[in-house]
Amino acid sequence: MKLIVGLGNPGKQYEKTRHNIGFEVIDQLSEKMNIPLSQAKFKGLFGAGIVKGEKVILLKPLTYMNLSGESIGAVMSYYDIELEDLLVIYDDLDLPTGKIRLRQKGSAGGHNGIRSTIAHTGTQEFKRIRVGISRPQNRMPITDYVLGKFSKEEQIEMDKAVHKACEACEAWMEIPFLQVMNQYNQ
Repeated sequence: MKLIVGLGNPGKQYEKTRHNIGFEVIDQLSEKMNIPLSQAKFKGLFGAGIVKGEKVILLKPLTYMNLSGESIGAVMSYYDIELEDLLVIYDDLDLPTGKIRLRQKGSAGGHNGIRSTIAHTGTQEFKRIRVGISRPQNRMPITDYVLGKFSKEEQIEMDKAVHKACEACEAWMEIPFLQVMNQYNQ
């Protein structure tokens, strides 16, 4: 059983913001994998289905970004999901807008949603897809920037990045994550 989690913030005011790119990936995966996000439980919105013979759970924690680990930990505990079957997708200020980077482990790197996930899983060793949103220009506060929306030009790049992140998730259903990393970290 695999658990694919997209980090973001619940509510209309946060839709299409930089900080919600993980939610966008999960929404697209939900459509592509035909797994409706129809269950509200474990402080999140989730759905389960079978993809390429394997049970998959898609999760959008509804705890707000800084407490994402609460929802992830609850789902992992309830379904007895192993750490090697967890994949977390989130925005990253240190990658150029529209670039994705897959990793098998790592620190929080200043990302509070990942910090919470590490706290609730007890380890930094879980798979992740980082989606680049770049850093703000002109000394804009980070909070204002990540809760802001993309420009039209950025949105074109982000649509491509969401599509690519979904493809990487789907590839993970068939091949080991290390091979997926080698394929998508270009």
